[in-house]
Amino acid sequence: MNHIFGPVNSRRLGRSLGVDLFQEKICTLNCIYCEVGATTRLTCERAEYVPTADILREIDEFCSHPGRVEELDYVTITASGEPTLHSGFGEILAHLHRVTAKPVAVLTNGTTLSDSQVRRELLPADVVIPSLDSALPESFRRIDRAANCLDLDEIIEGLVLFSHEYAGKLWLEILFSQGINDSERDVKALRQVAGRMRIDRIQLNTVARPPLESFSRPLARERLLEIADQFRHDDPLRPVDLLATGAQQEDPEGAQQKFDLAKSADRKALLAEIVDMLKRRPCTAADINRTFHLGSSDKVEQLLAPLVKEGTVQQRFHGNRLYYQ
Repeated sequence: MNHIFGPVNSRRLGRSLGVDLFQEKICTLNCIYCEVGATTRLTCERAEYVPTADILREIDEFCSHPGRVEELDYVTITASGEPTLHSGFGEILAHLHRVTAKPVAVLTNGTTLSDSQVRRELLPADVVIPSLDSALPESFRRIDRAANCLDLDEIIEGLVLFSHEYAGKLWLEILFSQGINDSERDVKALRQVAGRMRIDRIQLNTVARPPLESFSRPLARERLLEIADQFRHDDPLRPVDLLATGAQQEDPEGAQQKFDLAKSADRKALLAEIVDMLKRRPCTAADINRTFHLGSSDKVEQLLAPLVKEGTVQQRFHGNRLYYQ
């Protein structure tokens, strides 16, 4: 499949099926920390970049197997870029609600919410997770490297408007890169914007995976905790999560294995799924093990060794962790 991937184990959404609306990185931003890679088409134009019918067909194919659907916690609409740039976004979201009772989450960079049509199309989602990395123009330019068609004030107003129009769960993600958008002035400006929004939770993140630009560095856990305390002070009843500070966990014992590695066809299918996942984001062996239940990180490393040797998969250290991509 070209647009359906997973299910994967998400830090936020549990067992989640991904629906990727693009096959290249089409986005309004070219963020320095992006794990997907450089934006190939930097634009604000909404268009049917891939046929909507192709995406719906893959959704129907997956949902024709009730056992697969039953194991899901969420279906997540995402993209290699910004999913709301796809002009069929609203139709795809509505179709998901027709064919499955599973809740649908949408990951968005929030830059298109100044468009009232986009806001209307997002309303049926069960969870929307927009991001806002800076509320100051200079920091916004440095970290997100936005298309010229974007205006930060309009983005912020769109986020505020949507937060009060939307009745579902709204989780605001803020990603910090050391020395770029983590000053006290930056944090104060972000807190002011958050104070204008109806948000169910704030999720603080940093550069946890290999970034697009090597100068994009993670914040220390202590600094993230300081920032989290400031947001909690503003609203003690609003949860503040730290997404990027947990240790790598192995797969829980007893998890059911999807593939029988003794069978050549299963092994080939598994490797194809792993490679497809790595095209979308770098993963550690522990990440891969949690998704595919292979028994241990060591088994993942052994499985991928031939692909690394032939160059199909690359290895890259970020911090003290080895990632495959």
